[in-house]
Amino acid sequence: MDYKKAGVNIEAGKKAVSDITSMVKSTYTKGAIDNFGLFGSLFSIGELNYKNAVLVSGTDGVGTKLKVAFAANKHDTIGIDLVAMSINDIACLGAKPLFFLDYISTSNLDPRIIKEIVSGIAAGCKEAKCSLLGGEMAEMPSFYQSGEYDLAGFAVGIVEKDEIIDGKGITEGDKIIGIASSGLHSNGYSLARKIVFEMMGLNINEPLLKDGRTVKDALLEPTIIYSGLIQTLKEKFKIKGIAHITGGGILENLVRILPENTIAEIGKNSWDMPELFKLLREKGGLDEAEFYRVFNAGIGLILVTEGGTADEVISLINDTRYSYSKYFKSYNIGKIIHSKTFAGEPAVNLI
Repeated sequence: MDYKKAGVNIEAGKKAVSDITSMVKSTYTKGAIDNFGLFGSLFSIGELNYKNAVLVSGTDGVGTKLKVAFAANKHDTIGIDLVAMSINDIACLGAKPLFFLDYISTSNLDPRIIKEIVSGIAAGCKEAKCSLLGGEMAEMPSFYQSGEYDLAGFAVGIVEKDEIIDGKGITEGDKIIGIASSGLHSNGYSLARKIVFEMMGLNINEPLLKDGRTVKDALLEPTIIYSGLIQTLKEKFKIKGIAHITGGGILENLVRILPENTIAEIGKNSWDMPELFKLLREKGGLDEAEFYRVFNAGIGLILVTEGGTADEVISLINDTRYSYSKYFKSYNIGKIIHSKTFAGEPAVNLI
């Protein structure tokens, strides 16, 4: 008996590390210290010229979107989702991303698949302009189904203390701006898979949308990374609050940044909802409340700004490019009103 016969291949692990080393180092930014392979990752914030720096951290996974990647045998974009979920969260507080760490656990370590996953993580880090400093790979035979894996990520960013965006200054008359998502991002997949694969009876390679995109194409579209856009907006405008629309949808995420006695009124017809969401709602027979608290409905990020600057903010967003020559798309989707009828509790109303 040896470790390999027990299901753990040490040599495969070494090869995987060797294969990804150059990709990891290609993400290094100012402050990253090259000590790849040691017991901890190092990053120097002393040379970043912050006066009263606050570190902001966040951690997340990808959820059952991984099941779609397994079915499609496509693993090169799921890492972008992993980076986006944590980076977008910390960016909501105004933080500039510094570095990212990943955790990959699998039933049987396949260097090819690991390389594909990490290529996506590296691409996400480059998009976010942060360093992929390291991570962990765990081979756990019999713990996962054969060929399956799980991912988790951890991000750290930095912001001046007096520039933290926390929503406390949101007041009546402020405008609500919705920035489009690229699709489901990384939430609602347990329901989406139930609808597409079981209720609709489709397989991974069948057409799903009118434009010809297959199930695989539509469901594996990677999450947009918004951190660079947020940093650009911060330099030009007073951004009072930012909500990353993840699990819980618009209803349960926007409320997290609202002060007491405020109501966010959102116009349901104020943005172009992508076909994918309409299809899921129709084929799943979802009522309105369930739909809007599970899926992002085509809005991946929400900003609250002063009413007089909303049009300028929207114009700048729509002129800003992110990856692959794609442009952000944004909409004026609502406003903040004041109310004393909620016993101090903020609320989000869809009208």
